[in-house]
Amino acid sequence: MKLARILIFSLPLALAAACGGPGDSATVPQAQPADATSADIGDYVVHFSAQTTDQLPPDVAKAYNILRSKNRAMLNVSIIRASDGKPVAGTVRVKTVNLTGQLKNITMREITEPGEVVAIYYIGETPVANRETLVFDISVAPEGSGTLWEVRFKREFYTDS
Repeated sequence: MKLARILIFSLPLALAAACGGPGDSATVPQAQPADATSADIGDYVVHFSAQTTDQLPPDVAKAYNILRSKNRAMLNVSIIRASDGKPVAGTVRVKTVNLTGQLKNITMREITEPGEVVAIYYIGETPVANRETLVFDISVAPEGSGTLWEVRFKREFYTDS
């Protein structure tokens, strides 16, 4: 009876241990680093991000005339001088395609916010579908630099809740 009780209680433990994860020979995927959100371009750093516009607070969207929607993506780009960390104006152009090669038009507009530290950034919007991946090719020419730099990044959008 004692042996039967030991077997009954130890059998589930033995089965759980046998199913308990990868062995030494299993291939375990490595976590991928987060995608870059900036790029060094000579004497400057370009910061970029893309998100659906429904993530913007309503007052911010209204102030910048942005339609809030889970089916609209907004690209935000800024140029920062590396030597002092101050934002600079420049020319920012974007070519965007999805993974099927469909061109997505994004017209960038400059936003300047006065204050103790003036903020300068560029925003643009485009429609986006659920699980659509966009490839952003950003051309940046910081004012006064005389050089055109290219930055590329990809972002997948999830629009279904």
